[in-house]
Parts: sequence; structure tokens; C-alpha cells
Amino acid sequence: MENTSNFIKTIIEADLASGKHSEIITRFPPEPNGFLHIGHARAIITDFESASAYGGYTNLRYDDTNPEKEDDIYVKAILNDIRWLGYEPKNVYFASDYFEEMFERAVLLIKKGLAYVDHSTAEEISRDRGNINTPGKPSKYRNRSVEENLELFYQMRAGKFNEGECVLRAKIDMASPNMNLRDPALYRIIYAEHHNTGNKWCIYPMYDYAHPLEDAIEGITHSLCSLEFEDHRPLYDWVVRETEMPKIPRQIEFGRLSIENTVMSKRFLRELVEKGKVTGWDDPRMPTLSGLRRRGYTPESIKKFILSTGLSKVNSTAGNDMLEAALRDDLAEKAFRTMAVINPLKVTLTNYEEGKIEFFDVPFHPEKPELGSRQIPFGKTLYIEADDFVVTKPNNKYKRLALGEEVRLFYSYFIKAHDVVYDKDGQVIEVLATYDELTRSGSGFNERKPNGTIHYVEATHAVPAQFNFFGPMIIGDDSMDLLDRFNDDSWTIKHGFVEHSMKHVKVQDKFQFIRNGYFNTDEPKEGKLNFNEIVPLKSSYK
Repeated sequence: MENTSNFIKTIIEADLASGKHSEIITRFPPEPNGFLHIGHARAIITDFESASAYGGYTNLRYDDTNPEKEDDIYVKAILNDIRWLGYEPKNVYFASDYFEEMFERAVLLIKKGLAYVDHSTAEEISRDRGNINTPGKPSKYRNRSVEENLELFYQMRAGKFNEGECVLRAKIDMASPNMNLRDPALYRIIYAEHHNTGNKWCIYPMYDYAHPLEDAIEGITHSLCSLEFEDHRPLYDWVVRETEMPKIPRQIEFGRLSIENTVMSKRFLRELVEKGKVTGWDDPRMPTLSGLRRRGYTPESIKKFILSTGLSKVNSTAGNDMLEAALRDDLAEKAFRTMAVINPLKVTLTNYEEGKIEFFDVPFHPEKPELGSRQIPFGKTLYIEADDFVVTKPNNKYKRLALGEEVRLFYSYFIKAHDVVYDKDGQVIEVLATYDELTRSGSGFNERKPNGTIHYVEATHAVPAQFNFFGPMIIGDDSMDLLDRFNDDSWTIKHGFVEHSMKHVKVQDKFQFIRNGYFNTDEPKEGKLNFNEIVPLKSSYK
């Protein structure tokens, strides 16, 4: 992928060199029963990059074989996420597009004596399959005649049986050391409306039967999937071979990528949504691609992270710091530098003229003049971060404002604190200071060295804003149930101000708030601008 080499590219190159394939076709086959998470990003990137590197293409195919869990909401969200990552599928298909052909291929298996209708209960089937140490026991229905199986299978399709009353099973090998070959189910009965086919069908193919057929029908050359399907590959090959598909895809497995302290179980994420633990699939705490997008992650950073982890035949785990590093690198190039005060403390300049406002022209990015500049106001009343002031300087390492100390305000003047105002509880609510007009930014003044540099917003032009901070969504002991480990304190809200140049920001605009970190613009909240912390700065100035 890109300029990197891996075992999949080696296989593809050998297939092209031998003439086995003249065009590479891959597919991304999600089930539309939830939103995609960052674990899916590896599969998406692997599928699309593997094909495009050799001039091929990738299909998006929804594996919609379970109508009880699937929905058009997920169909639309999945395509949106793929496009957000920067990929466009050549074709968009549904497994349900092929239901008729899958049925006819199952009829072929029955006619060849390789499939039978089993009226055993689910418990009996599970029990008779045995285990890795014990061979399976053939079902008492295994030797039904071809004619009887055909009649029963057509009755299944016609809705003559109840759910769970019978299934169609492949007739392979009940003694196989590979459990997947012990007469796996091919079809089950489900009476539920399908998002794509309505009530046309009441029998639905199992994944292990449907998936290889879908690949073969579409002419997929390399069916790339995660490592847990390695033991399913003999069944995959059996289905393609015995249904006599003219095109033969090859399944290749690669290792899953996990991220430390990140839960990537779609079932669990769905449970969080359904039980109201989060605001939705796009909650900024969620590892879904829509959640990461709302949080402020960029598709470029996710792609860089995925590609940097390489591709192997074993599962691997990456530290969250690797993902954050890729994100910071990307944001450092494109995020505007602006000022926001998240925990405001009022500063009044006692020697500044009442009502006077000055403006300073400040670039949006000191290293990228092409991003332009804006006017920063300065006046008698300012807001600084409450953490940037203490009454008494604790030590010489402290480089912020204190009584009797002088600091530089970014892009404006030096100020010196001389008094404070307390509330009835003894908390500082206002700092009284003076400014030195000789120290105006750009004047070249360097007569004395201030006690650090801090940021501010001018009070009369300040724009109220909400700031959202996110901690770990899951905490606690691994032995606990995941729902019990949900961190109810993982979303913290603060209220402060941003500089007036940001009053017309748009959703998804990204900023580096000087000294505070990277933030993404979310939908307004109660009439206020609303920002999500994307990631803190690598090292704080504080």
C-alpha cells in the first residue's frame, strides 16, 4: 500500500506475473448492523489500497443476510465513512442482490447429495457436532434422499415451517478436525422484514455460505479478511468449488489491529447506544469513525496511522499514542492557531483608557502565511486562564502571572499584576494590572524579560463557547462486565470564550487553541459555539 510492501502485495504481484489475474478486484463487505469503528479502517484501507496499487478496484458490498439486525441507517453511514476516508467504491452491492442465485446454488448442492434439510433442534445440532477432541455424530436426517431434501427446501422457502424448525446443512465431514466442516448450516428460517427485499424471503443464507458466493459472483480476485476467518477458509473454498462457480476468488487473512484501552466490539458499542450510555453512534467518545470524525480526527491521520502499523499475518496492538502522534502531525499542518480561554479569570488594566480598543494583525499560522491573518482586539478588560495566575509566585520555575510579576500577552503588551479582587468565599475573581505601552508587539522592545508569555481574549469582543473534554470511556478491571466499566465521568464540559475572529466558524473547522490543545467545532449548543477537544498538545507550555 502506497510504497510499503507486505505479504498481500507479494501474492498479488505473483498472481499478476503468472497471468492468473490481469485485473485486481477486492471488496469491503460490512454487515449493516451498526456503524464502522476504527478497527474497520484497517480493512477498508487494506482492501482499497491493495487494489488501487495495481490499477484495480474495490466494491462495497453490504453483507445483509440477517434482517433482524440490519437497517438503512447503517447502510448510509457505512458509505459515508468510506468516502470520508477518501475512497470511492467502483460498485455498491448487497448480498441480498444475489439471494436468488444463492438459492439455486443450494439446490445444486442438494442435487449433488451435498446438502440436506435437518429438523434437529439447535441444541441437538450443537451437541452432535462434538468438539476438537471428539468427532461429531451424524444427524438422523443426514441421509434423506435428494428428492425429499429438495421438497423440504422448497417448503422452507414457501414459509411452511416455523423459525428454528429446520435448517439446510452442508454434507461435508462430521469427523473433520476443522469444526467449520462438520456439516455447517447453509440456510435458516427468519420471519422478519428485510431492509432491501422486504418480505420476499423467509430463508436467509449463513455468512459462511453467502460470502464466498458473493465474492465469486462479483469476480473478486483476492478476498481479504481478518485472521479469525483463517479456519473458515476450507469451507470458503468448498462452497466455491462445490457450487461450481466459474470464477474462483482466493481468501487471504491478515491480522487484526487493536488499540490499547479501546473496545472495538460492535455488539458492545450498539449496547452503549441502545441503553443511552452515549449520545449516539457519533458520540465523540466512541471509537466509531463517525465518533472520531465528530471529535475532530482527520481521515489523513487515521490512514497514516493504519499504514504505519504495517500489515502482518498475526494480530497486533498499537498504543493510542501512535494514533495521537499521527493526528498531531496532521493537525499541526492545517489547524488555525487561535486563542481561547477555557477557565476565564477577569483582568482589568487600571492604566488603560476606558472604551479604547486596539487591534493587532496576527497570522493564523506562524509558518503558513497562505492561511492568512485576523485582527485581535486588545482593551481594558481581558480574560486569561485562571490557571495562569497565582497570588504568590511559588518558585522561579513558575512562568506565568502573579502579584508583582510581569508577563507578555501574546501579540500585544507586557502586563504586571498589582492587586486582586476576592469573592465572599475568598476566591480570586479579578486581577488588577497595568500594561506598558512601550512593549507593544512588533516594537522591538527587549529591555526586560517577562515572567513568561500567556494568551488572552479581550472581554467586549469575546465569544462565549462551550468546551468538551473526553476521558477514557471504559475503566476498571478487565474481569468486570464492559457495561459496568463505563466511565460516567468521561465527558466534562467547561464554559469560556474564544477570540472574536471565530464567531462565524463552521462545524468541523479545526483549531489549535494556543497552549490549550487541538479542538474541533461541533454543532452549536444552546446558542453557544461548541468545541470538542481532539487531542492535547504533546507538551504543555504551562
